[in-house]
Amino acid sequence: MATEFLTVDKDAQGEITEKKSRFIATVHHVESEEEALDFINTVKKTCWDARHNCFAYVIGTDQPTERANDDGEPSRTAGLPILETIKAAGLTNVCIVVTRYFGGILLGTGPLARAYRDAASAAVSAAVPVRYSLMHEVLFTVDYDLYGKLRYEAERLELITLDTEYSDKVTVKMALSDDSLKYMQSYLNDVSGGTAAFETNGKTWVKT
Repeated sequence: MATEFLTVDKDAQGEITEKKSRFIATVHHVESEEEALDFINTVKKTCWDARHNCFAYVIGTDQPTERANDDGEPSRTAGLPILETIKAAGLTNVCIVVTRYFGGILLGTGPLARAYRDAASAAVSAAVPVRYSLMHEVLFTVDYDLYGKLRYEAERLELITLDTEYSDKVTVKMALSDDSLKYMQSYLNDVSGGTAAFETNGKTWVKT
């Protein structure tokens, strides 16, 4: 089972020109096929005057969903090179659409496939990669006089705090690795004399 994956955070574009045809690639973060299809349709509506809007997407980790579409280009000259670019970069949960404005000159299958791949690669290069890790989601509940120690230790160890709620006590939601979870449980047990409470809510993907 995968414990981390690489994706992109924000949209990025890359563009190349080959024999007067413009190839404009956009990479976009998605969480589902529905989001990928929505993004593809948005690009098609925006670039309605383009000859082709070819795409590929990869979603998931252990058995990812992979799709590629040539949108009228010769078979395997567009969608597949885009898909291979995503996979070569080690990315998932991304969709890339490459919009082609035809320049009037036919390219041939080899140059056409290279143009789609190069455009997709340019978009990936322009994107900022982000890593997500599978971590324990833990709720620590402490008295107010211990909250400062909890916050200090979390900041010292550069742990990830997801949320904090204040009521009669303070509840801090954190994302922790296996080692950090064991340490924080032991630390809080020691400083609180066993009065601090914690609750694990399974695991969640967190940007790290």
